[in-house]
Formats: sequence, structure tokens, C-alpha cells
Amino acid sequence: MKGFPTFYFPLIIGVLFCVNKIVAQHRSDVWCFGHWAAINFSGPVPVPDTSALITRGSCASICSASGQLLFYIANDSSTLLWDRGVIYNSNHTLMMNGDSIAGKAWYQEHAIIPDPADSNLYYTFNSCPTPVYGFYYSKINMTLNGGLGAVVQKNVQLQSFRTADCITAIKHGNGRDWWVLFRKNSSPSTNEIYEYLITPNGISNTIILTAGSVSTAGFAKFCVSNQGDKIGLVNAAGLIEVYYFNRCNGLIDSVRTLEPELPSPPYPWYWECEFSPNSNLLYVTTSDSSCLLLQYNLSDSNPSLTRDTLQFTNYPIATLGAVRLAPDNRIYVANAYYNTVTSNYPYPDTMYNVYNTYLSVINHPDSVGTACDYQPYSFYLGGKRCYKGLPNNPDYDLGPLTGSICDTLTTGIAPQPQTAGVATLQTTYIHTWQKLFVNAQQVKGKNALLMLYDIQGKEVYRLRKGHASGAGGYYTQDVDISSLSNGLYIVTLVTDKEVLSARFVKN
Repeated sequence: MKGFPTFYFPLIIGVLFCVNKIVAQHRSDVWCFGHWAAINFSGPVPVPDTSALITRGSCASICSASGQLLFYIANDSSTLLWDRGVIYNSNHTLMMNGDSIAGKAWYQEHAIIPDPADSNLYYTFNSCPTPVYGFYYSKINMTLNGGLGAVVQKNVQLQSFRTADCITAIKHGNGRDWWVLFRKNSSPSTNEIYEYLITPNGISNTIILTAGSVSTAGFAKFCVSNQGDKIGLVNAAGLIEVYYFNRCNGLIDSVRTLEPELPSPPYPWYWECEFSPNSNLLYVTTSDSSCLLLQYNLSDSNPSLTRDTLQFTNYPIATLGAVRLAPDNRIYVANAYYNTVTSNYPYPDTMYNVYNTYLSVINHPDSVGTACDYQPYSFYLGGKRCYKGLPNNPDYDLGPLTGSICDTLTTGIAPQPQTAGVATLQTTYIHTWQKLFVNAQQVKGKNALLMLYDIQGKEVYRLRKGHASGAGGYYTQDVDISSLSNGLYIVTLVTDKEVLSARFVKN
């Protein structure tokens, strides 16, 4: 294609698809958990840190966009009120009005969500599986108390029934709002998932989803894929499912059952799950008489047949707990120690060993089997100790579904005012006609090549034609796109003088 700057093509595609990656990715850089334990992921390698917590399970933390810790929440026995939550500020002291937050020291009952309306405001969502059933939220204003924050609303009840000890949150496809979900726990059996949409206007009315297997098992946990399009569910009675989640409308499009729930004991006590960074593998821990770390290959037509045991230990010496993908793209596994004699919550001052002063690490979690390089008890916590819990942090930095029908924040933007002498490219898609109209002005050069690329960067259309270089340099072309699948497309107009690009969504 002599005379055409072909080196622009990959650059254009790369810029348009990666623009959402050029943002801070540090809001989960500090984990606070366990017995005074913390990890700081802001540097080139993670380093152990210190928190004020003594918590066996549920906890969550959030940092500024630059990675500075803002606050964290947990059910904390150091307050002698382990049956309720507390919020600590960045000085590791109790936040103003941060005591007596709803909770019961379980394992996935707290989540922190930034308020889409104000960067200084935050929600904490809290479930109380027992004995005071319910689902609650509190509100934090970080401009108060000298920037250390204060709770300005506390324990606002949204539901009054028993929850299944699992809260998760997923960014809306617009990259600003949030979906918050939890599973109902009730008898008779249910498969109800309760959902709320968090927008600048506040918290939506309840949305009730029915998906997956019905169950009475209250001990259930969610995990979310890196892309936000899959939700894993495990419960104590043996259920493992993957929900395919639509970030635009908050619905579950389909469900894949890896392991069915058992009708009666003995149960495997699946504890937690986590997706690999590429979402092709699912890791599951069990915490019963046999403590296992399992790997399932979701790329297989029958993932249950790919089940691979990466670790086997006998209770009660070292019981496996949370399994969590970290900012460094490694997966960390919590371990709790029990000597069969002394209660291990809180640990006695003398109970220090390799099991509770280290986390286990999956160094290459996208790799199948032993290639994932699982290293038990390999990350030293600097003398602090862990239980079964790790922070229940959502992906705070998940970007929008660029170009999707719900990406209302970056698509459908009105054209910018035209500047004399500057070329502009505009596209108009008319659904009923299945036609794309391409128009450009001030185009330089006498020859033009029009190309369309799909979301994968594959060329799906090409047309070479001339255009009028005088009187404004107009270019116009209508394209029949009835044969193209729905989705985002890049339109590129290349001349011997310049390259212009735009995008459109076919739906």
C-alpha cells in the first residue's frame, strides 16, 4: 500500500483500546487483615505492613488513586466487640463515629464503595448473617476530622432477612456506577440474589435476581473475574457455580455449574474462590477435615473433570481460608492455625508458627497445574499473623466497557466544535437501515482508504476511493454493515497525508 502510513494502524487501535488503562490502579494497594497484619503493594514488590486489626475474617480497605491508605473496616476483637464492625482511619485509629458498624465477624460481610457523586464520600455495605439479620450501609465523609474522615450515616437498613455471608461489588459498564450484590439465605431453599445500583443519585430500589441452583446453605462466597463479567459462587454444601454477569444491565445471562450441592453431609466445606487474571481458571479452597486448594480449568467443556489438587493438609493443624487476587497479579491464600486445645481467635501471644505468620502464594495463576507455581507459606507477614480472611476489595479501578451500549460516559459524546483547517471524521449508524454513514471534512490528500476494525483489531471492511480535496476536502461514504455482528468498531480513514479515526457501536 505504497504512500500510506501503515505504521499508524496498530498505534490507533492500541490507543483507542487501551485508553482506559492509563489511569491509576492503586486503590487496593494496601491490604489490612488478620492479627495486626497488612501488605503494601505500591512498590515494585509487596512488603509486609502493620494494621490495627485483630480480625479472623471479613475486612475491606481502600486507598487514594495514588495508593495512600484512606481507611479500612473489619469485625475486630481488639475492641472487645467482635460481633460488630469498626472502621479505622489511615492513622490506624478508630475513625470518628466508626464504632458499632453492623456485622458479626464472619468472612465476606463488608465492602467499601466510592460514592459516584463525590470523590470525598464512601459507602460501606455490611451484612449481618446472625443474630440480628439484615443488610445495611453506612456513609463516610473524608473531608471531616482533618482529612481522616468520619462516619456521617450509620447502619441504614436496606433488608431485614438473613444473608448468606457474601457481599460483592462490580463496576457498572459505564465505569462510574456500581452494582452491589449479595445472596439471600433462607429456608425453604432459594436462589435469590439481591442487587443494588449505586449512582450519583444514590442507592436504587432492590433488584432481585433468580439464578443458579436453589440452596439453603448459608455459608456462601462470591468472587469476581478481572473483567467483571463472571461471578463465582461456592458454598459449604459443595456448590460451585459461575454466573455470566452483564455489567450494563446488572443481569445474569447464564449459569455454569461445576459441582452440584450435595443433598446431605458430609459436606466438602468449600470456603472461597478466585479467578485467575485471565479468568480461564478458578481456584477454590476447602476448610474441613481435609483442607484443599483446587484448580478448575474453565476453558474446558467440562471443568469439573479438570479439577486439580494443588495442596492437601489435614485439619486442624493448618486450615485454608481466603484466596484472593492481589494488585501484583498473584493469588494469595490465607492460613489459620489451630492447636486443637486453645481457641485460636484471638491467637494467644505464644502462638506463632509458619502457618499463621505466612501467606501462601500462587505466583503464575494463569498457568494450569503445577505451572502455576504454588508456594505454600512463602510470603512472610513480618511477624504479624493471619486467620482465614483477606480483604473483600472489589476492583476499584475497573474501567468502562468502552463503546458498549451502556458506556454513556465516553460514547455518544457530541462532536467537538470544528476548527478551521483541522480534519474531522464523523460516523452515524442507523439501526433500522443497518447502514453506517461516514463523513469527513478538511481532509488532506487526494486518495483515501476507509477501513473498519472489530474489537479484536480484525479488519472487517476496506474501500479505496478518491475524494474532493478542495472546498473543504469532503469525504462521504455509506457502508452496509448488516453482515457485521453487534459490538464496537473502529473506523479509520487513511490518506497519503493523515490518519483519522472514530468509533461506533452496532446494536
